[in-house]
Amino acid sequence: MTKAQIALAAVEALKKEYPDAKCSLTYQTPLQLLIATRLSAQCTDARVNLVTPALFERFPDAQAFAAAEYGEVAEYIKSCGLFKTKSRDIVELSKKLLTDFGGEVPDNIDDLTTLPGVGRKTANLICGDVYGKPAVVVDTHCIRITTRLGLHRLSDPKKIEDALKKLLPPDESNDFCHRLVLHGRAVCTARSPKCGGCCMNGFCRFAKENVQ
Repeated sequence: MTKAQIALAAVEALKKEYPDAKCSLTYQTPLQLLIATRLSAQCTDARVNLVTPALFERFPDAQAFAAAEYGEVAEYIKSCGLFKTKSRDIVELSKKLLTDFGGEVPDNIDDLTTLPGVGRKTANLICGDVYGKPAVVVDTHCIRITTRLGLHRLSDPKKIEDALKKLLPPDESNDFCHRLVLHGRAVCTARSPKCGGCCMNGFCRFAKENVQ
């Protein structure tokens, strides 16, 4: 099979396995998803979802976050780790949203990545989930599983993003990445992948090499 054929087969297999693909972070506004995604760095989505209700009640919009002291924001997010850096980024990105974007979360990667603490992974998530644009969210699950499938032999996230954009149908790419997260947690884990019960073992390079 070609890489394009493997990619399409993976899209269909994961669609059947995880029909209700969606972001596991809880949010109601674009800003809330932006901040929740920043908090999720080196932290589980489950932990972030425990922290954000009180955080968003105290700071309901960009104006409230922009006016906040770093330390006050930090008190709400301590359990997420790296809280000093994250609190500073949240306050400063909110200020930049007000000064540069009229308080609105941008709808494109170039503008999003000018915000403090926002990289391409977060920017793609916002573009895909909020604005419905084709997006490839290259997180640890995406890197691991697409490498094992044989879709690339890359390590740089931007190069992986570009490679996958060439292989995935644009209207499927965002949901595909959400499904990779679910599959990475349940089956294709980092240390002990369950290849024998994987819905993609018929065309996965790693499975063919490791399953007797």
